[in-house]
Amino acid sequence: MTTLDTLPNTAPQTGSLPPAADQALPQVKPLYIGNVKVDPPILQAPMAGFTNFAYRQIVRQFGGSGLLATEMVSARSFVWLAEHEAESPERLWGVKEEARPLAVQMWDNDPDTLARVGERLANEYQVSVVDLNFGCPVKDLTEKAHSGSYLLKFPDRVGAIIERVVKACAPTPVTAKIRLGCSHASINACEIARVVEAAGAAALTVHGRVASDFFRGSADWEKISEIKQHLKHIPLIGNGDLDSAAKVVEAFRRYHVDGVMIARASLGRPWLFAQCAAALRGDPIPPEPTLDEQRDWMLRHYELVCERFGEERGTLLMRKFACNYAQGKAGARHFRGAVGNVNTRFEFLAVVANHFPKQDNPQLFQPHDAAEPCEETCG
Repeated sequence: MTTLDTLPNTAPQTGSLPPAADQALPQVKPLYIGNVKVDPPILQAPMAGFTNFAYRQIVRQFGGSGLLATEMVSARSFVWLAEHEAESPERLWGVKEEARPLAVQMWDNDPDTLARVGERLANEYQVSVVDLNFGCPVKDLTEKAHSGSYLLKFPDRVGAIIERVVKACAPTPVTAKIRLGCSHASINACEIARVVEAAGAAALTVHGRVASDFFRGSADWEKISEIKQHLKHIPLIGNGDLDSAAKVVEAFRRYHVDGVMIARASLGRPWLFAQCAAALRGDPIPPEPTLDEQRDWMLRHYELVCERFGEERGTLLMRKFACNYAQGKAGARHFRGAVGNVNTRFEFLAVVANHFPKQDNPQLFQPHDAAEPCEETCG
């Protein structure tokens, strides 16, 4: 299995290109999802519980991502809220006014329900891209709701869903995100890719693990690459283990992808997109912010969360984001333990002032481990 984790020392180096920069940079062009231009072709992954409005604002301030995405939305819950004249899903807060391009990902297993919601997303919310989730491995979606990666067992169902949603959303493009398969014994991503394109999807994103892996082990980029030959016209976007500029450059160089999607590694490092974009342009990679700067960005993130949810709930929600900002640093475990118990603004600010890591610890840093968020995400 070919993975990106075999690259040597891929941590970005200040003012320099990744280790493979002695070779010619890959010729990377903007990708088009329907009529939506994604430039640079670096996408921010939708992650349940994390990629809310506040997080997206931080990413936009750094730049470097050609397409941002909301958290994953339950189509069935959306319909229920509409039928009961309730507010729109919380995960869509701010979407109508937010800068574009912007994608919204949704999940369910019923074509009509998904089409109904997709039509609203396209027309009422005027999102740039409607994405369908066929990759989430979380048991609440797969075993209980028979959605997400569970649907990879049924290619015809996947095709029927996409075809129905494409018609409902036109001319807004519809995309799909999948895994390699449900298990290592049932890898069928190439078959699913053909179905996705035939049904009218405008792009395909593939996470390089099977659903039964969850996030264990390494993403298999060779298998992602193999899918390219099965797509005639639509772009292939690769996802999995992209935690440095070097790995993004190598993904384009070796694996025949048209774009990449960065997920968990960006949760505590929202500047990662800008570093990757610079590397692809051949520009010096922006340095990692100092620890004081990272703390200040985390506090900015906290203020944005509180603006949306109020101080009480915002403080509770910020616990998990704060953990991600501390990942890979000396004292991170102690900080996580302290910040996990805060309940008020005063307590949060005191813990940050007293316990946020003061220095990096290279011996403790493991890029792949550092990409693990405090709570499970979908992908």
